[in-house]
Amino acid sequence: MKIVKRIAVLIVMGFTLVATPSLSYAQMLGKGSTGREVTALQHMMKNAGYFHGPVTGYFGPLTKNSVANFQQAAGLVPDGVAGPKTLRKLNDLDIMARVVNGEARGESYIGKVAVAAVILNRLEDRRFPKDAYRVVNETNAFTAVHDGQYILPPGPDSYRAVVDALKGWDPTYGSVFYYNPNTATNQWIFTRQSVTRIGNHIFAK
Repeated sequence: MKIVKRIAVLIVMGFTLVATPSLSYAQMLGKGSTGREVTALQHMMKNAGYFHGPVTGYFGPLTKNSVANFQQAAGLVPDGVAGPKTLRKLNDLDIMARVVNGEARGESYIGKVAVAAVILNRLEDRRFPKDAYRVVNETNAFTAVHDGQYILPPGPDSYRAVVDALKGWDPTYGSVFYYNPNTATNQWIFTRQSVTRIGNHIFAK
């Protein structure tokens, strides 16, 4: 699947359960920019493994190169300017990495990529919402969102797993559901067509 189809615009809904990162989309952050938004950008880039310098709140050459590297990986024009499209994708990346961390912590790396792929597959399935924020916040969709694990800071592997899924790696072969057969209590999930098993999770359509 193409990356441009896999990323959805985040819509901040008042009834949702999780807080979005503090970056505003209606801005352009580039070389010479300063302030809290640049600090937030640097923190998110550092979490995603793209920014390796000190968080200073100043958008210098190091920040520009980091943004360009992220844009290259995300299928954007790598101009090093953090505009609305780049900021949306960074926010989506952070949301999905938190779900991956909560749902697949302790699973293999491919198991983490698989959880990210399920979120992306739901974005392209007409049965689910069309933006990542609402997909993640659907009632009982992801245990980690509703039991508080979402707030735990993701590790580098969780961010990297989302990036790999965004690049098109889908070890679930299009699955939109997954469950642990040893702990699942909803009988409906057992009626779904099983596709593959990765670690403790069965992935299904």
